[in-house]
Amino acid sequence: MPHDHHHDHRHGAEDHAHALLPPDPALRVKALETILTAKGVIDPAALDVIIDTYETKIGPRNGAEVVARAWADPDFHARLMEDATPVVADLGFFGRQGEHIVAVENTAEVHNMVVCTLCSCYPWPLLGIPPAWYKSDAYRSRAVREPRKVLADFGVTLPEGKAVRVWDSTAEIRYLVIPERPAGTEGWDVERLAALVTRDSMIGTGLARVPEDAA
Repeated sequence: MPHDHHHDHRHGAEDHAHALLPPDPALRVKALETILTAKGVIDPAALDVIIDTYETKIGPRNGAEVVARAWADPDFHARLMEDATPVVADLGFFGRQGEHIVAVENTAEVHNMVVCTLCSCYPWPLLGIPPAWYKSDAYRSRAVREPRKVLADFGVTLPEGKAVRVWDSTAEIRYLVIPERPAGTEGWDVERLAALVTRDSMIGTGLARVPEDAA
């Protein structure tokens, strides 16, 4: 998908402040937090609650529930693949960074992988905070040029002849990969199935766990 990001680039005093920030991203974030706190723009306690919510309460749990339901319920699966946004919203998974969700499904013939080549668009309501590697220049550039090599770096080797389809997230569309359901899970309920779903499998840089690994 082509990008149509609308970034607001301000200059002047903000550019000067940016130049003074440490080069390491974590240090830059901490410096910005310190400056904004000192100016009364943000409340550190409120910021901690937001971060905890996305890291521990959302994390990949919401997405794992969606995938597990798709595996277990054919009707849910059909509705999810047709138009995922209202389906996940009905489960309470909506909001900023999740306004328009598209589900793409791995099959025996096709493996899907998601990237955001211009920044780091990511379905926060489903997967939580994006991992550092997802935002890295290396991943964003290589995922499109050499997806099989990137998958190999993550320990994923696909069968010969299986196609790899790379989806480029934008400010308008974010993708959720539905990984292939592991064999030997017939009759499992949603909770048990969700334990097999990893964050990376919903980005496409990993596979779902096999039952013995989840025991």
